Amino acid sequence: MGIKFLGLLIASVLVAYYIYSPIPENVKEDRWKLMFLSTLFRTVGHVATIAEKLGFAHYMDVMMTITRFDSAPPVSDEKVIVIDTEFNDVPVRLYIPKGQPDSLKRAMIYLHGGGWCLGGKGMKSYDFLSRWTSEKLNAVIVSVDYRLAPKYHFPVQFEDVYTVAKYFLRSSVLDQYKVDSSRVCVAGDSAGGNLAAALAQQLLHDPEVKVKLKIQALIYPALQTIDLDLPSYRDNENMPILPKSLMVKFWGEYFTTDASLQEAMETNQHVPVESSGLFKFVNWSDWLPERFKKGHVYTSPLHGSSKVGQKYPGLLDPRAAPLLVDDTKLQGLPLTYVITCQHDVLRDDGVMYVSRLREAGVPVVHEHVEDAVHGALTFITSPFNLSVGQRMAKNYIEWLNENL
Repeated sequence: MGIKFLGLLIASVLVAYYIYSPIPENVKEDRWKLMFLSTLFRTVGHVATIAEKLGFAHYMDVMMTITRFDSAPPVSDEKVIVIDTEFNDVPVRLYIPKGQPDSLKRAMIYLHGGGWCLGGKGMKSYDFLSRWTSEKLNAVIVSVDYRLAPKYHFPVQFEDVYTVAKYFLRSSVLDQYKVDSSRVCVAGDSAGGNLAAALAQQLLHDPEVKVKLKIQALIYPALQTIDLDLPSYRDNENMPILPKSLMVKFWGEYFTTDASLQEAMETNQHVPVESSGLFKFVNWSDWLPERFKKGHVYTSPLHGSSKVGQKYPGLLDPRAAPLLVDDTKLQGLPLTYVITCQHDVLRDDGVMYVSRLREAGVPVVHEHVEDAVHGALTFITSPFNLSVGQRMAKNYIEWLNENL
């Protein structure tokens, strides 16, 4: 009896240790739900690591089980027509509001997150958010299903998004969907926020595109590749949902399956010396407000081999790292809404972009959420809905409704 009790006690302690995740003190709501989500993501991550080491499957293929588990079919309802189709051979999901059928509609191109490796237009959280946005704004939503790594690497993801945008922004297509060409925007979260920011920059300087975006909305975006030792990376290295190790893996897989790039990025030694001039665009000692520095001391990143830059030029391409452009490429961008989360490795990417946009004369609204971790806005459907995610979604849609 004593041995069985001891065994049960040890097993309980091990389970509790595995399940327990340190949650920031100021996260007051849904602490246990967030802890469960963290455990779920870590468990899938551990299974993915083991499967990859044993040669059974690629890490990201295993992680995609989360996306497959959380998928929703394109089902129309009494308020919104939902259709899966293709724009220039790129899959998209369209949300077309049924209300006010004779009036011109607003429109949004939405780009999902998932580290360029995971996610999709059919995930329940994105489906719900797109339906909600379409209904509340009387807007046509184009949710893009761009191709994913590791099967496809940069710039394929960006090219898919750009192809859809240029197709949809043609006058004949906007007329087909009864869209007001002066009320079109782009939005995205995480890796989708990265693609949205890059898309807005490229469209601004494309002479073939006559329709201009009215606004852009960037939700905890990933915006730079060259300094992965920002204060937010240090403070949130082991935070739930997106620890630093996973973000580094996402960046690496975006460009290559060669593990040596990830190894260099883990030590922040992946930028060749001849590209050192780019660091001025992401020098957090210049671009972060004091409250985000939190006593951290800036040290210049160590340089990596020139072979890295030659082998993976996309690493320093502004289409992959929108923060790496000079002010002339930022000037003229539309009104921008940026959401950042305090407990997120990508926090400082978004905060620095806010500073740089303002310096370039771009009007910016910055919503910083003190009690949120990365990905909060995607947890808005049962059973994994978080109060902070629902609050963020409500504020996001209200801002869109007032400004688009």
